[in-house]
Amino acid sequence: MKHYENFPVASLLCPPALRPAITAIYWFARTADDLADEGDATPSVRLADLATFHADLLACSQGRPGSGRWPAVFERLGPVLSQFKLPLNLLADLLSAFAQDTTQTRYADQAELLDYCRRSANPVGRLLLHLFDVTDATALAMSDHICTALQLINFWQDLSVDIPRGRIYLPQDAWGPSGVTQAQLLALEQNPWTTDLIAMQASKALALMLSGRDLPRAVARQLGGFTGWRAAFELRCVMHGGLRILEKIKTINHATLTRRPTLSKWDGLVIFCRALGY
Repeated sequence: MKHYENFPVASLLCPPALRPAITAIYWFARTADDLADEGDATPSVRLADLATFHADLLACSQGRPGSGRWPAVFERLGPVLSQFKLPLNLLADLLSAFAQDTTQTRYADQAELLDYCRRSANPVGRLLLHLFDVTDATALAMSDHICTALQLINFWQDLSVDIPRGRIYLPQDAWGPSGVTQAQLLALEQNPWTTDLIAMQASKALALMLSGRDLPRAVARQLGGFTGWRAAFELRCVMHGGLRILEKIKTINHATLTRRPTLSKWDGLVIFCRALGY
């Protein structure tokens, strides 16, 4: 999820006590994502930077000085690691996914793509649930489904951006049965076969999202009161944001090789109203 557009960055809906923690996690993830993806650095330089960033994370968690290259990130994160006992493995998983971004541009099958999502997206949801002290296995599984769905939706939304940059997230084992070739994808050729392939992948993302639909209720029940309602409403806004993007992809007949659907202010109002309803 580039720049974590679906991340509830210190939203007014978040409990004030958690806003600094959410902001710290966001800037950690965004900075690492930029190291992997922004600018003109070579893959070897990006990997070296991410390795230093990871070392700084470990140093920060142990109260040791790091490289000093990203003081704004780790000065925020240090107190959060200590106060909330954030699982370092989740933060390390994010870095693993970002490192993979520097070297891997194709995915052989759905399993390989989902493994990437497990590390690039699912830790975000698990970290947020950790802040709310939600540790129920069922809730964590639903969070994983939602986060993976959001990552996949972002992929299918951004095909016209990612493919010219050399990245094809559409799993290769789905190309052949759909009659799609790499040449067609690299040419951003929107034809019945590429359209069907994108539609199939969008439907899988929809199914994943819907399989996590009960998470807001579960969180509201566990947290209780206004805090529970507020957290649940935030979750519903995020989920409906992803669902709205899927609607817009369907509206343009899944032609995201040539068009990138985005959310407008009107869409924001639609999402808000739908989140109030469920």
